[in-house]
Amino acid sequence: MPHLFVQHWNTPMLLLGGQSMVGGLLGGLIGVEVAKKLNGIRHSTGDAFVFPVLLGLMIGRVGCFLAGLEDGTFGNPSSLPWAIDFGDGVPRHPTQLYEILFAGLLWWALAGMRQRLAVRSGLLFKLMLVAYLAWRLLVDGIKPVPYAYPFGLSGIQWVCLIGLAVYLPLVWRQWPRVSGVAVEREAR
Repeated sequence: MPHLFVQHWNTPMLLLGGQSMVGGLLGGLIGVEVAKKLNGIRHSTGDAFVFPVLLGLMIGRVGCFLAGLEDGTFGNPSSLPWAIDFGDGVPRHPTQLYEILFAGLLWWALAGMRQRLAVRSGLLFKLMLVAYLAWRLLVDGIKPVPYAYPFGLSGIQWVCLIGLAVYLPLVWRQWPRVSGVAVEREAR
């Protein structure tokens, strides 16, 4: 596998296996944070984008589903009753539909917590990002892996792990101040 990287050193998408949503989210986040820093903006702006991002994700995955095998977002072969033949005669996990369902459930959960989380600016976005990265880490486990990296994970799964390593502690730091557990933790 290292030979693939050496042969294609100038092909950044080799790392991601053609996926763009995780890279788009994290790349966009980095771009926004750099722009905010350059312009002296200190307050969080991500919470305003949570529901539009989820809506865009759901609409985009409808397109992925309709594209069939062409975009590479389909799942591994499956014998489950809801497996779908995308035209190659092989029933597969409809991972695009799983993701639409996940995004809808995440929307519902975050909408229900929105008022409580408003106390901590930026927490809603961080929760959405952590939930999505965890989801992609799991769902990409039932997708074909074009280039396996250590432990058989795909490049996108490694990016998700790195994103989770960065954002889980940020959510953890903000979460206790929102919940009733804060008093117990701070008293210790």
